[in-house]
Amino acid sequence: MSQWQVTLRAGAELDARQVNQYTLILRAACPGEDEVEERLFVQVTAGHVLRCDTPFASAEGDVVQVLADVAPRTPLYVVLPQPLGGLTFRLRNHNTPLVLTRWGVVLAPDNGFDPSKNTQMFRLEIEVMDRHGHNCSGAVRVEVLPSLRPRVTFLEPHRAVTVTEGIGPWEVVTQVHARGDNVRYAILAPVAPVLFTIDEVTGEIRSTRRLELIRAHLLIRAYNALHPDDHATATVNVTVQGTNRQAPRCVPGIFVSQVPETVSPGSILVTLRCTDSTSTDGCLQYALEGPPSSRSHFCMEGPRLKVNTTLDYDSEAMAALGFQFTATIVVTVGGQPLQSTRVPVLVTVTPVNEFRPACPSGATLTVPETAAFGSVVGRVAGTDRDYPLDSLEYSLEGGSGPAQPFSIDRRTGEIRVVGPLGSQQQKSYRLAVRLTDTHNDLDPRKRQSRLCDVSVRLQAVPDQLPVCVPEVQELQITAGSPGSRQPVTRLLCHGSPDSAALTYTIVGGNEDGRFRLEGSTLVFLPSARAEPRPFVLLVEVWGGSGARRRSTVVALVVRVAPRSTPMPPSSSTQHTTLHKEPLVVMRTEAVWHPPAWFVAVLTVSGALLLATLGCTAWNLLCRNRAPGKMFLTKGSCDVVEHSRGKEEHGHPHAGSPGQFDGRAQVPRSGRDYLFTSETGAQHWI
Repeated sequence: MSQWQVTLRAGAELDARQVNQYTLILRAACPGEDEVEERLFVQVTAGHVLRCDTPFASAEGDVVQVLADVAPRTPLYVVLPQPLGGLTFRLRNHNTPLVLTRWGVVLAPDNGFDPSKNTQMFRLEIEVMDRHGHNCSGAVRVEVLPSLRPRVTFLEPHRAVTVTEGIGPWEVVTQVHARGDNVRYAILAPVAPVLFTIDEVTGEIRSTRRLELIRAHLLIRAYNALHPDDHATATVNVTVQGTNRQAPRCVPGIFVSQVPETVSPGSILVTLRCTDSTSTDGCLQYALEGPPSSRSHFCMEGPRLKVNTTLDYDSEAMAALGFQFTATIVVTVGGQPLQSTRVPVLVTVTPVNEFRPACPSGATLTVPETAAFGSVVGRVAGTDRDYPLDSLEYSLEGGSGPAQPFSIDRRTGEIRVVGPLGSQQQKSYRLAVRLTDTHNDLDPRKRQSRLCDVSVRLQAVPDQLPVCVPEVQELQITAGSPGSRQPVTRLLCHGSPDSAALTYTIVGGNEDGRFRLEGSTLVFLPSARAEPRPFVLLVEVWGGSGARRRSTVVALVVRVAPRSTPMPPSSSTQHTTLHKEPLVVMRTEAVWHPPAWFVAVLTVSGALLLATLGCTAWNLLCRNRAPGKMFLTKGSCDVVEHSRGKEEHGHPHAGSPGQFDGRAQVPRSGRDYLFTSETGAQHWI
């Protein structure tokens, strides 16, 4: 009895919505018997298949059009909706500046597109796979169109400004305006001396010192911050005119300072030294102008600028101000008309590392014992009250190794699996995580750290139930001779990839012991009494090990027909038609697929052998088929050789060359001789 197996052709795709049943015609014939033809019906049921959208899965792929001035890392396309969950996305071609995130979102390049080029085309080939191994693939074509944004232009390319002599530092001289997107301003000339500065956002031009009688020609550039190649220039001519009365002169003319957040209230930041034209400062008045936040944190006490309240760096209010305070000290001299000098003030608050990092409460994480390499275990969320809040670096004491198969992300505190988790030897791991604060002090030597204990518990994962295909089999056999052993079928079962080998046990239907299991093969043991009857066997298949062992049951219906016996001769002839039930025979053939190197060596060796044999045959053929020469039999060769030996010993054959009518050659020695066909006389040449 032979077994054959019906398999699905490689590359074939089944779609139950189009064809839900196939009819296969099977023909079988044994030697000396008629051919039997049966039909096998294969039903196709709908299953869970991952399908991509039609535009994305088509050969051309889905098309997305964007403008060249789109912001960097702007989302351009989503491969599949996120509610599906459990999907992984892989970019199959890497010759593109576009970015594919692990959520299946296509982003613009980190540096944006080149706006100077015409239409650009990028193609992304993406493969999508779910947690069950189902996958689909497709392509996205991104067409980058030229930008339609307006160019940067000045409303007034040329401007002339006149100011009076004595204008103080940091005072607004004029303001320029340009049209466009993301416009920024800069002074191109003059480079030195630096008499003016410009606000890159508002375009306000301010003086950097007290101005005297001068004429200045400023070259101003306006440009797009995202696309600096888009720019325009304008000229501003500044003329400083004289005045009859001078305002007070102060040193310093502008005050810029950095103070730590721990500076005490009442501390003096600067003391102004101001004089008027009369060289007396008794009539000078000092006042502080600026935003309410500046006037609440600082105050003037005569010519001294002092800290009024605590400068707390670690607060959202301070962050909203950019950790900077701007104000103006107005120095006024008495008399008519009043003359004043304005001293700009810029105070930057610097951070001080005041607090140590704090460990999270209840730092216990759980991970399945079968977690793969790179799996996320959890995140250690440390805290730090210094601004920026929770700016920490994470590290594992002792590093990663066999005793500590984990790693931690230095920035996020995310713990991942980087080694095998042996749940049989160890149920949990205790990790020492060091938290170190960053960017909390100007002095990097003042960083603070703390050790935190994190417990990682391994969660036991039960082994997968063994799966047998099919779960119910109906078989028919013919009983053999008593004492023989008949294989009936082989169970096709599989369990978890990492579990122990499966075990098979007959748990029902084998009360008389007519069947036994040899591994996964069911064997029938015929007896002397062979009556036709069906057997319903229950086979329990166990997988796993220890407390995680799990089992499944397979049902086998075996119909045993008695073997045929010889009938005594009879005078009458009786015709009996046997009813043959459908029988599905399965046979497994072992096929050896040699490796590629073995096939190559065998081919070269065969070619060399054939070439050697061909050369040898050709050599022999050329020697034996020389024109004008005859072949002799072995006996003739011996006679010639013998005669030659006699002649060489001084007994030459009688006769002259004119009496011979034939010529021949000895194959072994290659020597020619003449012979007479009538007498057989020979003469050596």
